[in-house]
Amino acid sequence: MENQNIQKKIEILYTDEHLCVINKPSGLLSVPYPGSRVRTAQSLLEEIMHKNGTCSNSHRPYPVHRLDKDTSGVMVFALTESAQKKIMDGWHQLVTERLYRAVAENPRNKKLILPKEGLIDDGLAFNSRNQGYVPKNTKEKQQADSTGTQGHPTTVPARTNYRILQAGPTHTLFELSLDTGKKNQIRAHLASKGYPLAGDENYRARTDFFGRLCLHARTLEFEHPFSGEKLKFEVPEPKSWLEYVKKGDPNPKTPRWIESLYSSFDKKGERFHSNHENSLNLGQKRLSKKERAHMNFIEAGKKSKF
Repeated sequence: MENQNIQKKIEILYTDEHLCVINKPSGLLSVPYPGSRVRTAQSLLEEIMHKNGTCSNSHRPYPVHRLDKDTSGVMVFALTESAQKKIMDGWHQLVTERLYRAVAENPRNKKLILPKEGLIDDGLAFNSRNQGYVPKNTKEKQQADSTGTQGHPTTVPARTNYRILQAGPTHTLFELSLDTGKKNQIRAHLASKGYPLAGDENYRARTDFFGRLCLHARTLEFEHPFSGEKLKFEVPEPKSWLEYVKKGDPNPKTPRWIESLYSSFDKKGERFHSNHENSLNLGQKRLSKKERAHMNFIEAGKKSKF
């Protein structure tokens, strides 16, 4: 099992006066969010440049795209504002290949098994936590299209190309490329088809063997924005992913997020106490929407659609 206490370090794959390509570990934010003081890939790269004496007000990391915090792999930063603008303005023309690898749980409903390769082009909506999802029914789609969801934008186009590299007894190894780069796109699209990514708490995964989200940005190929040179960077996903998929995981350990619910509440939603005789009777706790969703999911068991 991968170490859950991942050291937040970045590996520099390439750098010149205009841009820098890195390998980002899982568990590290790409860029800071407003008010955040935690370390990010951007801040770590800036620290490295300061130590090397190459950082200044006009020469420092500028983001041009992002990877989710728990997604690992190849990403690029511009090193000047002019490079940032040129890369972002021409991103779809400059990038010629961008591939991801992912380990996903197989659908419980065998009728949902996907073909060997294909395209998922369902539009995405976003909930109150800005988490992407595919509306499940016509009414939900119409509501999202007409009014948006919880004040957030309406459904947006999203296109994910997939290829199944290995279908195992309990999990599947996917290779994916994006025609659009929406937030949570791969995770939301695969989950909507009954394939939540292993280790993905937000999309109700039932397994977490590696102690991380099993999504990795493996390949990034693009034309240099100034020289026109074609650059290609590839960092393979852990070999253990393929071995895990081939072997299967018929008796998985309960993920930490489900275990925490089991340890806190019984099936009726009442709080457990370590010492029942000496504990106060606090009655029934009002569950949050997220907790209710997890509890309903756990109770459903094999009756679940997926």
